[in-house]
Amino acid sequence: MSEKQTANARAALVQDRNFRWLLTGSVMSMLGDQFTLIALPWLVLKMTGDTLMLGAVLAVISVPRALFILLGGALVDRHSPKQVLIITKYINFVLLGLLASLVILGILKLWMVFVLAGGIGLATAFSIPAGTSIMPHVVKREQLPAANSLFMGLRQLTMFAGPLLAGLLIAVFGDGGNGVVGDAHGLGFAFLFDSLTFVLSAWTLRLVAMRPAPATPGTPEHRHVLGAVADGLRWCWNDRDLRICFLYWAAVMLFVVGPAQVAMPVLAAQLGHSASAFGILVGMHGAGSLIGMIVSGIKPDLRAGSFGSTILLIDGIVGALFIPMGSINAIWQGALLLTIGMLSGFLVVTIYTWLQRRVAPAMLGRTMSVFMFIMVGIAPISAAITGWLMRSMTPAVLFAGSGSMLIVIVLIALATTPMRSVAEFRVRSGAEH
Repeated sequence: MSEKQTANARAALVQDRNFRWLLTGSVMSMLGDQFTLIALPWLVLKMTGDTLMLGAVLAVISVPRALFILLGGALVDRHSPKQVLIITKYINFVLLGLLASLVILGILKLWMVFVLAGGIGLATAFSIPAGTSIMPHVVKREQLPAANSLFMGLRQLTMFAGPLLAGLLIAVFGDGGNGVVGDAHGLGFAFLFDSLTFVLSAWTLRLVAMRPAPATPGTPEHRHVLGAVADGLRWCWNDRDLRICFLYWAAVMLFVVGPAQVAMPVLAAQLGHSASAFGILVGMHGAGSLIGMIVSGIKPDLRAGSFGSTILLIDGIVGALFIPMGSINAIWQGALLLTIGMLSGFLVVTIYTWLQRRVAPAMLGRTMSVFMFIMVGIAPISAAITGWLMRSMTPAVLFAGSGSMLIVIVLIALATTPMRSVAEFRVRSGAEH
């Protein structure tokens, strides 16, 4: 696509009423999510003072999400991403509204937190494939790079603004600092805000008109849900390029996510500034991600050869930048994370757009659920392995090993797989696998 065509696609996108409604609701919901991400861990720690309980609550959210996300993808393909997403938004509205009420009234018990957390995790298993597959049903294919860039860039902004606003709200109205839930009205209001964003985003989503999906030959017919899940797994496995990429991304996730989640706070503490250093490091990565997402939207066809070779090149650079991360001794040296974030942000938009363009509409929900299963299912495994390794390993050794392993994975993919030949595949066809 030429630069003029790209600019025209972006201009038409801004004028598209359906996209504006979708974006408005999504931004509200993403902002609200940040309030719960701040309030829930703080609530559990104030109630119990036990990090083990905190880990258990987070596990109760993540386990059903991982277990049912493939089922969620099948339901999205059977009904529609819009219908499934609206239902999950109403469910989260009720669950978070109930949690907010229990906190504000001061009658919340720990077992209630576990039950509500499980419900939120289960709803998320269906909202993730719906949310990641709805965009091609709303905008034209040539608009997907700009739409994903804008969508994910605004998400990145909510990850900056949300925690700051949530912290201010909690500080003003009370965080249960004395260990009494009844004194935690700020936490209750944070959950209430998130609850209201869900119902508002459900209303805006109702105003979005879905584009009719073209029939694609070669896609499996609708049958019972478990059979549809099996069809989705077979579809992804039989498609050579999807199989190669999904296996490759699974390996990459295993060696990158854990150090990013677990080792980074430890590294920040070693710099002598603890929480403030951690915030700066995370901020550098977030700012870089935002820049990378913007670049991907402005230059959607920027490639180093094919799609596959671009992925390998960027991951190789990220691996090289990871190696010295654990040896930094000053905050400014954490600027490495700015570059890592830029490359990662560019990749996120590029990969999402590639999947949305490449996969048949009838299989997109299931394909995105497999992709997101790789993302959310491997993360806790990687984090657990990293936590165990750090009992006998310094951050310098861990980051050097993680970066080196990422480079090794890239080299293995280059030498033993056709990863470098994976192309954009802009024409959807169910007959090509």
